[in-house]
Amino acid sequence: MLKRTRSENDVIDPAPSPVSATGKTIIGKQVAIEGGIQGSEDLVIEGTVRGSIELEKFHLTVGPKGKVEAEIRAGNVTVSGRLKGNIKALDRVDITKDADFNGEIKAKRISVEDGAYLKAVIEVERESQKKVEPVGKAIDSFASAPGKEPIPLVSEGDKGK
Repeated sequence: MLKRTRSENDVIDPAPSPVSATGKTIIGKQVAIEGGIQGSEDLVIEGTVRGSIELEKFHLTVGPKGKVEAEIRAGNVTVSGRLKGNIKALDRVDITKDADFNGEIKAKRISVEDGAYLKAVIEVERESQKKVEPVGKAIDSFASAPGKEPIPLVSEGDKGK
């Protein structure tokens, strides 16, 4: 029986890299997409995208060479390229110094680096938005309720009068 031994010239293929549970997709500089994009992993755009992007809990990055015109829903968004459209982020939007953004932003947190071009309507959401009724409205609704009579308020000084 013959047995082969390795020599210094033998090439050994490297083991494949492990794939993470959540990957990352890159749209390259020479790629243009028109239409809707939906995904369950992070997305980096270096090319051109027109349409809609839905990543729910994942991160969208518009790279320095990226050009995007879209309605965007993602967990977090970082803009370093050109973006025209609306962003609805579950958590955070970062506009870097190289960004050119025109549109609406709705997120819990936002940061804008010095030097970025930003023309936007911005809504920063609170962690828990509880609707608080204005005081005057609450009094009016109580007073107009059937069977409810207003209770006169008497100060301590007026009790003896």
